[in-house]
Amino acid sequence: MTDPVQTLTVKAGHGRTFEVKAGQRLTIIDVAGQQAADFVAIVASNHTEKLSPTHTRRQLRTLFFNVGDALYSSLGRPLLRVVEDTVGVHDANVPACDDTRFTVDFNVTGHRNCLDNMHAGLALYGLSSFDVPEPFNLFQNGPVTADCRMQVTDPTSKAGDYITFDVLEDLVCAVSSCPQDIIPGNGLKVTDIAISILPATFVAA
Repeated sequence: MTDPVQTLTVKAGHGRTFEVKAGQRLTIIDVAGQQAADFVAIVASNHTEKLSPTHTRRQLRTLFFNVGDALYSSLGRPLLRVVEDTVGVHDANVPACDDTRFTVDFNVTGHRNCLDNMHAGLALYGLSSFDVPEPFNLFQNGPVTADCRMQVTDPTSKAGDYITFDVLEDLVCAVSSCPQDIIPGNGLKVTDIAISILPATFVAA
């Protein structure tokens, strides 16, 4: 008998930490649409090896990724591979919002933020807030303009849109339903993110 599909909900503006195994299939779902989901991962057997947007950009030689592309670690190893993507618009350039994003930029104190959301669970694995990897911002719409400037605007994702990865290594993952509700980025309405983990479907390399 195969293991059942595991489903998790990341409540609006909050975070969730979970483990996946090599050979499983991981799907991140934008439940209501126009909701960015910060996503990070560390290797289960070596918490210093992290999923890395920087190293992924170096390997792919592009700012963006597509179906068939792998996402790479800080040691240059593929950790995930994109197998389905109903949106095709994600960001790998902008850091997670943190407390200073709101206190310094918006003069708002005590606002929930992605860094704290993800660190809350990763702290149980011994990570400090400074150890939390830079995120892949799933569903976030961060175009680069013709004059080489970065923008953050509302996602193009609709209710039920998703991205699916083949898991290539045992990982500890964290997802934050981005709490940004002051400027565009989530349609000014923060909503849930869903996670689906399918049983092992292939033999990981």
